[in-house]
Amino acid sequence: MAGEYINDAEQRMQKSVEALKREFASLRAGRANPALLERIQVDYYGTPTPINQVGNIGVPEPRLLVIQPWDRSLIPAIEKAILKSDLGITPASDGNVIRIAIPQLTQERRKELVKVVKKKGEEARVAVRNIRRDTMDRLMGIEKKGDISEDILRREQDELQKVTDNYIKNVDKIVENKEQEIMEV
Repeated sequence: MAGEYINDAEQRMQKSVEALKREFASLRAGRANPALLERIQVDYYGTPTPINQVGNIGVPEPRLLVIQPWDRSLIPAIEKAILKSDLGITPASDGNVIRIAIPQLTQERRKELVKVVKKKGEEARVAVRNIRRDTMDRLMGIEKKGDISEDILRREQDELQKVTDNYIKNVDKIVENKEQEIMEV
Protein backbone atom coordinates (compact mmCIF):
# COMPACT_ATOMS: atom_id res chain seq x y z
CA MET A 1 0.00 0.00 0.00
CA ALA A 2 2.71 2.48 1.02
CA GLY A 3 4.79 1.46 -2.03
CA GLU A 4 1.96 2.69 -4.27
CA TYR A 5 2.39 6.18 -2.82
CA ILE A 6 6.10 6.18 -3.66
CA ASN A 7 5.44 4.92 -7.21
CA ASP A 8 2.84 7.67 -7.64
CA ALA A 9 5.29 10.27 -6.31
CA GLU A 10 8.00 9.01 -8.66
CA GLN A 11 5.68 9.31 -11.67
CA ARG A 12 4.72 12.84 -10.67
CA MET A 13 8.38 13.79 -10.21
CA GLN A 14 9.16 12.35 -13.65
CA LYS A 15 6.42 14.55 -15.15
CA SER A 16 7.97 17.61 -13.48
CA VAL A 17 11.37 16.79 -15.01
CA GLU A 18 9.80 16.23 -18.44
CA ALA A 19 8.00 19.58 -18.19
CA LEU A 20 11.36 21.23 -17.43
CA LYS A 21 12.91 19.57 -20.50
CA ARG A 22 10.05 20.82 -22.71
CA GLU A 23 10.45 24.31 -21.26
CA PHE A 24 14.19 24.30 -21.97
CA ALA A 25 13.67 23.02 -25.51
CA SER A 26 11.75 26.20 -26.32
CA LEU A 27 14.50 28.47 -24.93
CA ARG A 28 16.67 29.98 -27.63
CA ALA A 29 20.31 28.98 -27.20
CA GLY A 30 21.81 30.39 -30.41
CA ARG A 31 21.21 27.19 -32.37
CA ALA A 32 18.30 26.49 -34.66
CA ASN A 33 15.90 24.03 -33.05
CA PRO A 34 12.32 23.32 -34.23
CA ALA A 35 11.25 23.23 -30.57
CA LEU A 36 11.79 27.01 -30.47
CA LEU A 37 8.55 27.40 -32.41
CA GLU A 38 6.46 24.87 -30.43
CA ARG A 39 4.57 27.42 -28.37
CA ILE A 40 3.73 29.70 -31.31
CA GLN A 41 0.08 29.59 -32.36
CA VAL A 42 -0.96 30.52 -35.93
CA ASP A 43 -4.43 31.85 -36.76
CA TYR A 44 -5.57 29.02 -39.05
CA TYR A 45 -8.95 30.11 -40.47
CA GLY A 46 -9.97 31.58 -37.11
CA THR A 47 -8.55 28.75 -34.97
CA PRO A 48 -5.29 29.10 -33.02
CA THR A 49 -3.16 26.17 -34.24
CA PRO A 50 0.41 25.16 -33.29
CA ILE A 51 2.86 26.15 -36.01
CA ASN A 52 4.07 22.56 -36.44
CA GLN A 53 0.53 21.56 -37.50
CA VAL A 54 0.37 23.95 -40.44
CA GLY A 55 3.67 23.07 -42.12
CA ASN A 56 7.01 21.28 -42.02
CA ILE A 57 9.79 22.77 -39.92
CA GLY A 58 13.33 21.95 -41.02
CA VAL A 59 16.86 22.82 -39.93
CA PRO A 60 19.05 22.92 -43.07
CA GLU A 61 21.88 24.80 -41.29
CA PRO A 62 22.86 25.20 -37.61
CA ARG A 63 21.50 28.77 -37.49
CA LEU A 64 18.55 28.52 -39.88
CA LEU A 65 14.98 27.26 -39.52
CA VAL A 66 12.82 26.73 -42.60
CA ILE A 67 9.04 26.49 -42.40
CA GLN A 68 7.27 25.08 -45.41
CA PRO A 69 3.52 25.66 -44.94
CA TRP A 70 1.13 23.15 -46.46
CA ASP A 71 -1.12 26.04 -47.48
CA ARG A 72 0.79 28.99 -49.00
CA SER A 73 -1.98 31.40 -48.04
CA LEU A 74 -0.89 30.90 -44.41
CA ILE A 75 2.55 32.46 -44.93
CA PRO A 76 1.48 35.97 -43.76
CA ALA A 77 -0.29 34.50 -40.69
CA ILE A 78 2.78 32.43 -39.77
CA GLU A 79 5.07 35.45 -40.16
CA LYS A 80 2.73 37.54 -38.01
CA ALA A 81 2.62 34.86 -35.28
CA ILE A 82 6.44 34.61 -35.21
CA LEU A 83 6.82 38.39 -35.01
CA LYS A 84 4.30 38.57 -32.14
CA SER A 85 6.14 35.85 -30.18
CA ASP A 86 8.71 36.72 -27.50
CA LEU A 87 11.56 35.02 -29.39
CA GLY A 88 12.94 38.21 -30.89
CA ILE A 89 13.50 36.71 -34.35
CA THR A 90 12.39 38.00 -37.72
CA PRO A 91 11.08 35.68 -40.44
CA ALA A 92 11.85 36.15 -44.15
CA SER A 93 9.57 34.75 -46.85
CA ASP A 94 10.03 34.11 -50.55
CA GLY A 95 6.40 33.17 -51.22
CA ASN A 96 6.96 29.41 -50.79
CA VAL A 97 8.89 29.00 -47.55
CA ILE A 98 9.67 31.07 -44.48
CA ARG A 99 13.30 31.28 -43.40
CA ILE A 100 14.23 32.22 -39.86
CA ALA A 101 17.88 33.08 -39.27
CA ILE A 102 18.80 32.56 -35.63
CA PRO A 103 21.18 35.41 -34.71
CA GLN A 104 24.22 34.92 -32.52
CA LEU A 105 23.40 35.67 -28.88
CA THR A 106 25.18 38.54 -27.18
CA GLN A 107 27.05 37.85 -23.94
CA GLU A 108 24.50 39.96 -22.05
CA ARG A 109 21.58 37.97 -23.51
CA ARG A 110 23.36 34.71 -22.66
CA LYS A 111 23.64 35.79 -19.02
CA GLU A 112 19.94 36.70 -18.96
CA LEU A 113 19.05 33.29 -20.39
CA VAL A 114 21.21 31.54 -17.78
CA LYS A 115 19.27 33.38 -15.07
CA VAL A 116 16.01 32.19 -16.64
CA VAL A 117 17.37 28.62 -16.78
CA LYS A 118 18.38 28.72 -13.11
CA LYS A 119 14.97 30.11 -12.12
CA LYS A 120 13.12 27.40 -14.03
CA GLY A 121 15.45 24.77 -12.56
CA GLU A 122 14.67 26.00 -9.05
CA GLU A 123 10.94 25.88 -9.84
CA ALA A 124 11.36 22.24 -10.93
CA ARG A 125 13.26 21.41 -7.70
CA VAL A 126 10.49 23.05 -5.65
CA ALA A 127 7.89 21.00 -7.56
CA VAL A 128 9.79 17.77 -6.78
CA ARG A 129 10.08 18.73 -3.11
CA ASN A 130 6.36 19.56 -2.95
CA ILE A 131 5.57 16.10 -4.32
CA ARG A 132 7.81 14.61 -1.61
CA ARG A 133 6.05 16.65 1.08
CA ASP A 134 2.59 15.59 -0.14
CA THR A 135 3.63 11.94 -0.21
CA MET A 136 5.16 12.19 3.29
CA ASP A 137 1.87 13.64 4.56
CA ARG A 138 -0.06 10.78 2.96
CA LEU A 139 2.31 8.20 4.49
CA MET A 140 1.99 9.76 7.94
CA GLY A 141 -1.78 9.76 7.55
CA ILE A 142 -1.95 6.02 6.90
CA GLU A 143 0.50 5.42 9.79
CA LYS A 144 -1.79 7.40 12.13
CA LYS A 145 -4.73 5.26 11.02
CA GLY A 146 -2.70 2.22 12.00
CA ASP A 147 -2.55 0.76 8.49
CA ILE A 148 1.27 0.62 8.58
CA SER A 149 3.80 0.38 11.41
CA GLU A 150 6.30 3.05 12.40
CA ASP A 151 9.17 0.91 11.03
CA ILE A 152 7.52 0.65 7.61
CA LEU A 153 6.85 4.40 7.69
CA ARG A 154 10.56 5.10 8.31
CA ARG A 155 11.62 2.70 5.53
CA GLU A 156 9.17 4.30 3.09
CA GLN A 157 10.30 7.81 4.07
CA ASP A 158 13.93 6.83 3.46
CA GLU A 159 13.00 5.33 0.08
CA LEU A 160 11.02 8.48 -0.83
CA GLN A 161 14.02 10.65 0.12
CA LYS A 162 16.30 8.57 -2.14
CA VAL A 163 13.86 8.98 -5.05
CA THR A 164 13.63 12.73 -4.38
CA ASP A 165 17.42 13.13 -4.23
CA ASN A 166 17.72 11.24 -7.53
CA TYR A 167 15.23 13.57 -9.28
CA ILE A 168 16.85 16.70 -7.79
CA LYS A 169 20.22 15.50 -9.19
CA ASN A 170 18.53 14.90 -12.55
CA VAL A 171 17.14 18.47 -12.56
CA ASP A 172 20.56 19.87 -11.61
CA LYS A 173 22.20 17.97 -14.49
CA ILE A 174 19.58 19.23 -16.99
CA VAL A 175 20.07 22.82 -15.79
CA GLU A 176 23.86 22.50 -16.01
CA ASN A 177 23.67 21.11 -19.57
CA LYS A 178 21.36 23.91 -20.70
CA GLU A 179 23.66 26.52 -19.13
CA GLN A 180 26.65 25.09 -21.00
CA GLU A 181 24.64 25.06 -24.25
CA ILE A 182 23.68 28.72 -23.80
CA MET A 183 27.19 29.89 -22.88
CA GLU A 184 28.74 27.98 -25.81
CA VAL A 185 29.85 30.52 -28.41
